[in-house]
Amino acid sequence: MKTVPHTIAQRLPFKTTNNLLVTSAFLTGALLLTGCQSTSLGQSNTAAVKQAPSIAKKTLETALQKQRRQSFSYHSNLEIGNNQQFTDADTNTSTEKMAASDYVDEHCEEAHDQAYAALILQAEQQNKDILAMDYDTKRDSIRQSYFECVDAYHAWDDHQYDSDVKVAPDYQALFDNYEDKQRPLDRKKAQLLDEYLLKPLSIDSQGIYQPMAGKATMLASAQYQARNHHSSINQPIYMDFKNGDIYLWADNFAILNSELLDDKLGTKWQNKWLKIAIDDGTLPKGIGGEVIKSHFAALDATYDAAPVSQFNYVAPDSLASLSPKLPAHQLSAMLPSDQIIRRVQRFEDYQTSQQKYMQIFYDRISEKYPELVQEPEPMTAFESIQNPKAFTSKSIVQKILAMIKGQMNEETTTGEAVANTEVQELYGFDKRGQLKWEHLRRQLDNTSEANNDKGMRIDVLQQYSAISNKDLMFPNLPSNVQSPNASNSIDLRKYAPELLQYYQDGNGTAVGKMVFNMLPMVRERIGSVE
Repeated sequence: MKTVPHTIAQRLPFKTTNNLLVTSAFLTGALLLTGCQSTSLGQSNTAAVKQAPSIAKKTLETALQKQRRQSFSYHSNLEIGNNQQFTDADTNTSTEKMAASDYVDEHCEEAHDQAYAALILQAEQQNKDILAMDYDTKRDSIRQSYFECVDAYHAWDDHQYDSDVKVAPDYQALFDNYEDKQRPLDRKKAQLLDEYLLKPLSIDSQGIYQPMAGKATMLASAQYQARNHHSSINQPIYMDFKNGDIYLWADNFAILNSELLDDKLGTKWQNKWLKIAIDDGTLPKGIGGEVIKSHFAALDATYDAAPVSQFNYVAPDSLASLSPKLPAHQLSAMLPSDQIIRRVQRFEDYQTSQQKYMQIFYDRISEKYPELVQEPEPMTAFESIQNPKAFTSKSIVQKILAMIKGQMNEETTTGEAVANTEVQELYGFDKRGQLKWEHLRRQLDNTSEANNDKGMRIDVLQQYSAISNKDLMFPNLPSNVQSPNASNSIDLRKYAPELLQYYQDGNGTAVGKMVFNMLPMVRERIGSVE
C-alpha cells in the first residue's frame, strides 16, 4: 500500500500522531502521518557506528530545520501488511501454544476437538477408518494432551489464589492474558485480508512544497489491482497558504453534488477547481503565522529535550536485516544512501514527547489568542446543529483546541507488550549531506492493551528531490488548469448562496431540502425551504 506525505507536514503548521488530533487542519489543509515502529537494526558498518550519537542528533536537527525553508518535490509511498501475523505463528507453533477458544476455561476441550477433527479429515483423505491402528498413536497423543491441558488449567486457576501451586511454563504463558492470544481463525482471516485487500491495494501521493511562495500541492491516489479487477481514484489538492485557501478537484464531487443537491449542475464543474476558504472572517488576524511559529517551536523544544541516546548512525546494508522485511521497492530506494540516521524511542517516551508537543503548542496559541480557548456553553449534538455559530471557522478551531487540551490531560495507559515496543524513524542522506528520504514503520493499533492487529504494520517511505520545471504539478490534469485561478475554479462561498436561492425559489432535490432545513444558517437567512 502507498500513502500521503509525512515529512512535508513537519514543514507545515500542524502535526498529528496516532493519538494527536489535527491541530490546525482548517488553517493549512495538509496531512501528516508520524510515528514509526520497528525492530532494531544491526550496525554492520564499523565506520558508521563510530560517529557519536550527539553528532547524529545535531546533523538530523540541522537537516530538518533547513528543509523547512526549502522548496522540494516529494513522493510518498505506503505499504500495509499483516503477513507477520501468520508467518510468526507458523514458525512458533512448536514453542508457543495458540488459543483455541474465546474463553480460557473452554480451551482444553476446544483444542481437543479441533485436533480430533483434523485427524478425522486426514483419515477420510486416506480412505481409512479413524479407529484404525494406523492412528492409535495420534489418538493417544490427542487424549494425553487433553488430560495434560486440563491438569495445567486447574493448576493455573489455583495459582491465582495460591502462588505455591506450580504451573508448566508453556501453559502459564498461554493462559495468562488468554483473550489477547491469537487463534487459528485469526490467522486464516489475516491471510485472506493480506491476499484479497492489502496486497492488491496501493495508496501514494506526490507533489511539491514551496514555503517561500506559500503553496503546496498533493496528488493523492489509490489503486486496486487484482487478477480480474482494476480500479483507481485520485484527488488533486492545491494549498494556497498566503490567502488561506484550499482547492480540490471539483470533478470528483460533481456527480454526488448533482445527484443529491444541485440537480441543475450539469457539466459546470468539469475541469474546474473547488475553492474552499479556510477563514470565513471569524478567526483573529495573524493566527495562521502564529500556528506555524507555534508548531515549529513545539517541534524544536521536544526535539531538544530528546536524549542523545535515541540517535545513532546505521549502515545502509543493515536495512536488509529488518524483520519483517521492508517492501522491496522501498528498500531499493533506501540502500544507495551515503548515511542513515536512526532515532529509536520507547513507545512510552514517544507518547510523553507528543504530550509535551501538544502542551507547548496549546500554551502558545492560548496565550496569544485567549478567545479561542474559552470554555463554550455545553450543548447537545442537536443543539450544535441548530446553532448558526457552530459552523464558523472560529468555532471549529475552538473545538480542535479543546480536543488538544483533552488529549493533553488524558492519562495514557498501555499494556506491557505495547510499552516495550519501539518507535523508530530512519533518515537517509546523500554524499552532500542532503536529506533524501524518511522511512516510518509502525504497528497499527499500538495503543490498546488487547492488540488484535498484532503483526499488521505500515511502512511509509517519503522521498525528496529538486523541483523540475519540465514536470507538471498534476500529471493527470490538462496544462491550462495546473494552477487554480478565478476562471477555472468554483468559489464555494459564492456558489453556496446561489444554491440556497435556487432552493428558496422552490427548486432542488428532496434530499437537498431536508439538508438545508437542518442547517441554521439557511433558516436564519431565508427561512425554511419547501
